[in-house]
Amino acid sequence: MKTLSLALRNLLRNRRRSLTTLLAMIVGLTSILLFGGYRSNIIYGIESGFIQGSGHLQIQHKNYYLEGGDNPTAYGITDYTQIIEVVRHDPVLMPMLTMVTPTLQLGGLAGNFAAGVSRSVFALGMVSEERSQMEKWNDYGLVSYVKPLVLVGTSQDSVVIGEGVAKKLKLCNVLNIKNCVQTETPVVSTGAEAPSDILALSGLEQGAADQAPRQGAQIEMLASTAHGAPNVASLTVVGARNMGIKALDDVYLAMHLSQAQKLIYGSSQPQVTAIQIQLHHTSQLPAAQARLKALIARHFPDQPLEVLDFETLNPMYGQTAQFMNSMFGFIATLIAVIVLFTIGNTMSTAVVERTVEIGTLRAMGLRRSGLRFLFLCEGILLGIIGAAAGVVCALIIAYLINHSGLTWIPPGYSYAYLILVRVWQDPTLLAGSVTGLIVVTVISAWWPANRASRMMIVDALRHV
Repeated sequence: MKTLSLALRNLLRNRRRSLTTLLAMIVGLTSILLFGGYRSNIIYGIESGFIQGSGHLQIQHKNYYLEGGDNPTAYGITDYTQIIEVVRHDPVLMPMLTMVTPTLQLGGLAGNFAAGVSRSVFALGMVSEERSQMEKWNDYGLVSYVKPLVLVGTSQDSVVIGEGVAKKLKLCNVLNIKNCVQTETPVVSTGAEAPSDILALSGLEQGAADQAPRQGAQIEMLASTAHGAPNVASLTVVGARNMGIKALDDVYLAMHLSQAQKLIYGSSQPQVTAIQIQLHHTSQLPAAQARLKALIARHFPDQPLEVLDFETLNPMYGQTAQFMNSMFGFIATLIAVIVLFTIGNTMSTAVVERTVEIGTLRAMGLRRSGLRFLFLCEGILLGIIGAAAGVVCALIIAYLINHSGLTWIPPGYSYAYLILVRVWQDPTLLAGSVTGLIVVTVISAWWPANRASRMMIVDALRHV
């Protein structure tokens, strides 16, 4: 205690220099915590978006992820309902699950023949109610402005398209899409002007009763069945959605799973291309993935299935996280070097100014280790005070930012997230930054303290 008291009095001896050093430490730690909290918010936001859209894990046909993009129906999962039942009722997985839902991806050609336009689309068949429930996942307490899925509660022939698709098919005015520029082309809301061969295929698939005029924007979708034959469905566009990425926005089409299966498989046994699994917490992912692999190997050994996590399915997440972590590491290292030299300069100056005092203490019998410990205590006190003040400043600024109402749109998303700086909510960041600052302080003080302890008593006493 006497050493700590003496160290504190030595720091107060030159208040201006000590205060300048503390300010450098406070600014450095505050900057690290704020940027680290912002980085965490970005990573959590992107992770939440991917998990809301595709789940934590997906059961797929083996090699579908690598080779099934151009021909997804060749990698369909048979008996998918049995797989879902096994997963949902497994006693190990049951406490972890929030949703297990099938999806079917397919490609085709969508046409608004009343306007004389068509374009290729990439369609996703889904259970709309379950997908809407998945979009409510929010394990990190983020504030999201995602809009409800308008496909919920609609008829089986209803679809949602990307705004880019709507623009290509001349449906901006019909769907009342804001800021959607298209050439002036007359648009009729029924498919009555579609070519006769297209209408014939659609009539064979859906029956004559379905050919009555319907309200809303009508399009036809041409797709290839699992056997290679053409098939057409007459669809009602109930809404458009901005997908955030132009390449996806220009081809996106979401439909009910039953409609997608009818279009691809007809009266044959329906299949899906993936079973999406969403968990309560991302930390449960390794255990859930291992359990799923064991269940598949035990109950479905004849089916070539694999379990992929969301990071594998969405490489952009890993790339963004790696970029943000590298930026944080660079900034933290740069600030640590600045703080290190600032504290080192302060302690070196103190040693020079107190050379005679050092000689006196050594002449009075203070050992070299005791003198070294005295200067280290001064550095540690600087670190503790600077860390405490830095944390308080970071929490105050983070509170102001979190209540500012500022939003941002993550890459590849059409809806915004509230900007949050997660300082107090990220204990790992908080503990690591405070510990790092104290370690840098000790390292900065070690060399001047070691030099002071090695001074010759006679040379120190005659120092002028």
